[in-house]
Amino acid sequence: MPKRILQGTVTSDANAQTVTVSVERRFRHPVLKKIIRKSKKYRAHDQNDTFKVGDTVRIQECAPKSKTKRWEVIAS
Repeated sequence: MPKRILQGTVTSDANAQTVTVSVERRFRHPVLKKIIRKSKKYRAHDQNDTFKVGDTVRIQECAPKSKTKRWEVIAS
């Protein structure tokens, strides 16, 4: 089964080797027929602490790295 890849914006880099990435998705509401924006935050592993707040990054699913980290940064 392929690993999911998402794109989002770094919202926090306060922790060591970890970034918080906000991923936004847009969809049409089934009843209102209006475009809705929803976002979700993911904690991703950043080995060298290279990414800062505001950077656009791509993250990929991985084996659990810690209690909350299930994703890793693959590119900017």
